[in-house]
This record gives sequence, C-alpha cells and structure tokens, in this order.
Amino acid sequence: MKTILGRDLPAYIEGYGEVSPFQGTFRNYGIKTRKAVNVTSVTPANQKVLDDLEQAFDLLKIKDGMTISFHHHLRNGDHVLNMVLEGLAKRGLKDLTVAASSIFPIHEPLVEHFKNGVVTGLVSNYISGPVAEAVSKGKLKKPAIMQTHGGRARAIESGDLHIDVAFIASPTADTYGNINGVYGKSACGTLGYAISDAEYADKTVAITDNLVSFPACPIQISQVFVDYVVQVESIGDPRGIVSGTTKITKDPVALIIAKRTAEVIKASGLVKDGMSFQTGAGGTSLAVASELKDIMQREGVVGSFASGGITGYLVEMLEEGLFKTLFDVQCFDLKAIDSFRSNATHQAMSASMYGNPHTKGAVVNNLDIMILGATEIDTDFNVNVTTSSNGVIMGGSGGHSDTAAGAKLSIVVTNLMKSRLPIIKDRVTTITTPGESIDVVVTERGIAVNPRRVDLMEKLSHTNLPLVSIDELKEMAERITGIPKGVQTLEKIVAVVEYRDGSVIDVVKAV
Repeated sequence: MKTILGRDLPAYIEGYGEVSPFQGTFRNYGIKTRKAVNVTSVTPANQKVLDDLEQAFDLLKIKDGMTISFHHHLRNGDHVLNMVLEGLAKRGLKDLTVAASSIFPIHEPLVEHFKNGVVTGLVSNYISGPVAEAVSKGKLKKPAIMQTHGGRARAIESGDLHIDVAFIASPTADTYGNINGVYGKSACGTLGYAISDAEYADKTVAITDNLVSFPACPIQISQVFVDYVVQVESIGDPRGIVSGTTKITKDPVALIIAKRTAEVIKASGLVKDGMSFQTGAGGTSLAVASELKDIMQREGVVGSFASGGITGYLVEMLEEGLFKTLFDVQCFDLKAIDSFRSNATHQAMSASMYGNPHTKGAVVNNLDIMILGATEIDTDFNVNVTTSSNGVIMGGSGGHSDTAAGAKLSIVVTNLMKSRLPIIKDRVTTITTPGESIDVVVTERGIAVNPRRVDLMEKLSHTNLPLVSIDELKEMAERITGIPKGVQTLEKIVAVVEYRDGSVIDVVKAV
C-alpha cells in the first residue's frame, strides 16, 4: 500500500491493526459518528472522595490489557503518570496501554514498565527523552501510535481510542469532582487536553493536591464526568511546565529569519484588523511574534485572536490591545497561567475545539497565520518533527499538522543547516505534516514558496526578499555540508504516525 505521498505501508501492522493510508489533507471529511458514552449514575448518598489511590484501584477493577490515560499540562513536572503506574505495577498488572497526550523526560520510569510487560502499548501526540529512545530501539511490545492534538481528541470522541480509566492531574478539585487548573500549588492554567478524556472514559479519577469544599470555582471539568476524587501530597512541580526556552532568541541568524518571516506575513496582506495568529514557544518563533507586534503597532492593527499553547509574550500582546482574545489549550509558562486566572478575554479551549477535524468547526480553521518549526523538510515541502535525522523519535506532531491544515498561511522557520546537517532533503526521514499544508519555508539563506501558492509567489515577487526554489535551498546546504548518508533502520515498525483524520501518514522503524 502507498500513501498519496508515496510512502510504502503494510496493509496490516501487528499490534496496531489494519492500515488506512493517508490520501490527502481533506480527503476524509463528511458525516462522522461520535461514540455514545455509558454513564454511571449516582444517588445523593454517593461519596466520591476516596482514602487513597489503592482504594481507587480496588473500585476501578483495572484489568490486564486496559487503556489508561493522562494529560500533559504539567509537562516535565508531572508526577501523576509515574505515581499511577507504580501502583498498578505493584499489583501485578500487565499489558496496559498508556494514552498520554504527551510524554516528557520525567516519565523515564515508563521504560522499565516496557521491559517488564506492565505497559505494552503507548498512544501519544509527542514523545521525548528516554521513553522516545526506548520506543525507537524497539523496547515497547506494540508499535507506539503517534497522533496530533486534534487527532487524539477525534480518536477518543469517535471511539477509535477507547479509554477505560482517565487519571486527571487536577491542581484543584472539590469533593464532588469539579476541577480547575488555576488554583493550588500545582496550578497549570488551562486543561484543554484532559477534557475529551474526562468526558469519554469509562471511569474518570481526579487526582489532586488541593482538595476544596464544594463547589470549586471556576469549574473547567465538571463533576458530571468524574467518578472519584483522590487527594495526594503532590501531583507535580509547575516549574516543569516551562520546558525549554520561552524567551525571544538573541541569535543573529535566527533574528534574520524572524525579520524575513515578518516581511513575508506583511506582504501576504493578512496583517489587518481581525487577523489571527499562532506561534510556538521557541526562541525564533517568539522573535517572529515580536516582529509582527511591531508591524501591528505601526499600522494600528487589532487582531481577532492568538491561539495555541500560550506564552507570556502572547499575553503581553493581548494586554497591549493587539488581540481581542486568546484561545488557550495549554499554558506554556507561569505568566500565561496568571493571565488565564485573571483575564476573562484569555479563554480556554479543549483539544477538540482546537484541532479536531471531525467537528463542526475547529479553531485552527479560523487561523490566518501559523509559524511552524521543522527537523527536516523535503523538496515536496513535507515536514518532519517526529524523528531526528538519525531516525530516533524526538517529538511528534502536537498541533503541527492541525494548524498547518487550517491556517491560510503556514510558514516553516528554520536554519538551513543544523548540527552540520542540511535541513532540506530529497526525502524526510519521517513525514509528520504533508507538504500540501505548508506554504512557505523561511531560512537565513533564502525563502521558498510552495508552487501550489501561485498567489503568494506573485505578492512576494514585488518585495526585495530572497526568493529561491526549495531545490535551490537544498543545493545551497549540500554545497556546505555535503550529502548526508541515509538513516539505517531495521524492518521492525516501532511507531505508527497517524494524520489528524486517523489515516496513517508514515511509520517509524527501529534504529
């Protein structure tokens, strides 16, 4: 079988099932069915607060082969996933599937659970650190399933990803199961990635280190979805939320890229009242936001919204009146948490509202401008943010594919070379986001416009920007670095990369 992008796939993957190959960004649209949810009703006499996790495990009747889920709003400060799995391992449970919205280095204990058979399946949108390395080396029995943020919500709500028990790290929970992320010592802000889990899991457990009397205020996840509440000493360290840089870069090359990107955006004609914008939390991406901010201030432009994972820099743009509102699926730093707590125009959204393609309208569909990163790009504009150049998993789509599909202008910003390796290749190691969703690639040595975007090429041709073809960018890099050797992999498939609609866009093989 082949995808529309020419990737060879088996018709059936052991541990995954039948394969539906990717056939195009908007091919799998139309009428879709949501899963019906079984509800356990309670009487006024029911008490939800339990003594400890052990009592929860007794009542939940978790069995071998079940799927348990977790959210990642505490990022590299999360304690809940490790805590729960340690308890289940002590009970001798085996063959569990962990459906965690993202995996970080703090989740290294998962590797031992892979080895001893406690965990044999993993479904996630992003995998980094020791767990990513272990998956890449084939330490997990079944292939990991790598989804997008919107694709995960779609899978849960359609029943493709059935969750037996959702364990929700809850910075604040009341005695009847109402949850928010804005108060308590482990406050993380929004809880957008936990909402589908809470609503569609057979059982939902709120694990909190800030138990308050009924009712909690505000309520982000309602009591109607929560079966039990367990109080523990700590659900995590909010300092771990800030993983990596959330500051504007000072690197002169990256600043050149940012300035050129802002000029591309301005020339596109999208910088006008009512515009919408999203960028990542990396230094170059934030530098683009800074350049865009200057343009908006000079021209008196007030945007409609900025969205995604929100940083303090986007909060400043909101407070300065450059955007009317923020749509926040997760807070990337403590300033964003403070803003969400206190500013009514800083709104939460679920992962489904953010990027689920099988709804009546995701927020990404209203995006004008999206700034994206890349590990590799090929001459068809396909982008890899799943594996490094040596084939080892180092991330995943997250919202990359969702936002690229929805935005009017999707721009990849990147150095032409990283670690003495060219970023532009004939064939990326792993396809995360299809080239049909990418409009422009901006590097320090030139800007390539996707040939599909004749309209954009025409607008940019009237500027002084250094426009080149994607092939010319590749040749520039290779003249400096040489042509790198291809990645050597085994035949064993260690991960299946799903596009946001549930089709398979690529696979990752063991290194």
